[in-house]
Amino acid sequence: MLSVKKNIPNILKTLLIIGFGYFFWLMIKITLEYIPSKADVGFLMIKQTEIGQQPEYLYFFYTHVYTSIFVLLSGFSAILRKNFGLGNFHKNSGKIYIFLILIFAAPSGIYMGVFANGETLSKISFVTLGCLWWFLTFMAYRLAKQQKFKEHKQWMWRSFALTLSAVTLRMWKVIIVYLFHPDPMDAYQAIAWLGWVPNILLIEYLITKKKI
Repeated sequence: MLSVKKNIPNILKTLLIIGFGYFFWLMIKITLEYIPSKADVGFLMIKQTEIGQQPEYLYFFYTHVYTSIFVLLSGFSAILRKNFGLGNFHKNSGKIYIFLILIFAAPSGIYMGVFANGETLSKISFVTLGCLWWFLTFMAYRLAKQQKFKEHKQWMWRSFALTLSAVTLRMWKVIIVYLFHPDPMDAYQAIAWLGWVPNILLIEYLITKKKI
């Protein structure tokens, strides 16, 4: 019985890697739609008004798309840490993760949030998400510089919870559309919040209970 209990964490870790690998592949497929960069493909098909009125929109959009995939990868790599024999890799992955979010991914996400579909509710959600993402990541960076590594770890988990909104948003979209068949804009307003609020609440619960 004891050996079975010892094996459970390893099984969960393996499932975590497999699950992340699957969704990471889906994100890569989405990203590949925008290579080479075009103004009339995928999500951009419904953003022609913004592209026409705000020429810089495309630059922010592609900055966000191209950096976010590396944010996901570097963030997950940093989380693997010493448990997977990647202790030295953790620090470098964390630096890449923080740099990409603070300089590129979060600022471009905030800009895009201003022009989000779904009217005011969606705009508020995505702008709030971008601002929180930047702030939580900056706090993690600041605490690492101060060598407060326990607190740094907690803030990195908070940041990564929001990073995963790229995945959970799409999961919620599939669930809501399949179960309720809502109007597209109603669905978009719902997933705008469901994509990240449950993530951060779960992480706060786990931190409070000292599970991570």
